[in-house]
Amino acid sequence: MSQYFDPAQNSTKATVQEHDVVMRGRRLLEITGVKQVESFDNEEFLLETVMGFLSIRGQNLQMKNLDVDKGIVSIKGKIFDLIYLDDHSGEKAKGFFGKLFK
Repeated sequence: MSQYFDPAQNSTKATVQEHDVVMRGRRLLEITGVKQVESFDNEEFLLETVMGFLSIRGQNLQMKNLDVDKGIVSIKGKIFDLIYLDDHSGEKAKGFFGKLFK
């Protein structure tokens, strides 16, 4: 289980940012613990979170709120799926999408 994030192992930082994903009616996502928005369009968002890369796919997706300082992102639209992309081979997130769209 060492491949999963464990806040107890991250003792070098004074505060560990929480990561929560809240979906309301499959039309609104509120995500905390976001480090960076890698890319987005009306069908897909790729976010770097404190627990790994998160891909959100759907239809008519729009960024409703972005607070980089607090690490909060709100996305509205019809949500199809949420996928965490685990990095087992040491490649960057773009490598994952290269594999997905071969």
